[in-house]
Amino acid sequence: MEALRIITEEHQNLWRVATTLDLVADEIDAGSKVEAAFFSSVFDYIEQFMDLAHHAKEDEFLFRLLRQRSTAAAAILDRLQAEHVNGPELLRDLRARLGATAGGGDSNAAFTTALRHYTQGLKGHIRSEEKDAIPLAREVLTAADWVEIDRAFLDNEDPLFGGKARAEFRQLFHRIASLAPESVGLGAHSAGELQPGLLSVAGDTLLAVNGLESCYGRIKALKGIDMEVRKGELVALVGANGAGKTTFLRALSGVQAASAGRIIFDGEDISRLRADLRMRRGICHSPEGRQVFGPLSIEDNLRLGAYTQPKAQVEGDLERIFSMFPVLKEKRALPAGTLSGGQQQMLAIGRALMGRPKMLLLDEPSMGLAPLLVEEVFNVVKALKAQGMTIILAEQNAFAALAIADRGYVLETGQVTLSGSGQDLISNEQVRAAYLGM
Repeated sequence: MEALRIITEEHQNLWRVATTLDLVADEIDAGSKVEAAFFSSVFDYIEQFMDLAHHAKEDEFLFRLLRQRSTAAAAILDRLQAEHVNGPELLRDLRARLGATAGGGDSNAAFTTALRHYTQGLKGHIRSEEKDAIPLAREVLTAADWVEIDRAFLDNEDPLFGGKARAEFRQLFHRIASLAPESVGLGAHSAGELQPGLLSVAGDTLLAVNGLESCYGRIKALKGIDMEVRKGELVALVGANGAGKTTFLRALSGVQAASAGRIIFDGEDISRLRADLRMRRGICHSPEGRQVFGPLSIEDNLRLGAYTQPKAQVEGDLERIFSMFPVLKEKRALPAGTLSGGQQQMLAIGRALMGRPKMLLLDEPSMGLAPLLVEEVFNVVKALKAQGMTIILAEQNAFAALAIADRGYVLETGQVTLSGSGQDLISNEQVRAAYLGM
């Protein structure tokens, strides 16, 4: 039933987009300007992602087989598929209203009324699929049906849902997050580019941790951690607050001293190396709470991330970060402390990327962010993984982290209690009850 997982994840993403539109509509009603570029980016995403891909897959595979297996399906699916058919027309109407509003022909209030009507319909559609169609699918579809459906949804060569299409969808969403008002997004005036890349295959072992222990005074925070990370992998660390996730990442980067155990990185024992020497070997850390240097400019923060790198490559790397996050370029001379939380998070990630990491450590990157930017953080992480980067992600949003991870580790009181593929852990009843609220 992998298709249902994919559909539900997409529903969560589309819900975030709809909620963001409602919040921006409130701001417009309070006197804010209608930003045509932002709304155009949202409508492009909905058209390409939802109307042309998401709905097409549901209609062709899931809903077709549901109709064959259940006489009760028609009453549910007739309405849902009618909404699929009507979706493009509703979107065209919104585009026309946006043009009229931007040109002075319509009032802002008329546009926001139409916008809220659209988002109300989108949310109602998602609710109905989740409460009616998906439970019915779980009940009546056969194992052979799921093989056919899952094959379609997971087909990496499919022109609608394959690796290339997913990269295009990531870029479309990146435009939304970049152009969204600062209250809900990054507040940039240009959209920026996520470097393209198709999902890479994990290679040889890059990191091997054996019996790692670390203490805060008499308190043992890590109690013999064993872990392995292969090149190109995304590994998620999940667990409750105080489980040891942050301490483990700090011990890997050298910020926190290890009291026992070994860390083998890229074939070298780095257990006793200083933090700066570990960074020179390619371990770059984006810490919990962002921890940017507030009084320093944004550009100086980024340059500090490259202090171990040859000077000749710094300018080019700086432009790549600015290309990914144009808001940082627009504000490059301002103190980092003046940035919003979302902007600071992108600065923290960009600063780590300036070190050209062989392995990127991300500690709670979505903490405290608006819903749209939570999704954008994972969007950026997926793009970096697709470029072949090795990533360890410690994240409070366990479901989202495990959903994009190759493998995951569950930490409890400084020990690994479970490990496995991301999907295996999502399906594990103990993990679902303790960390996923399911």
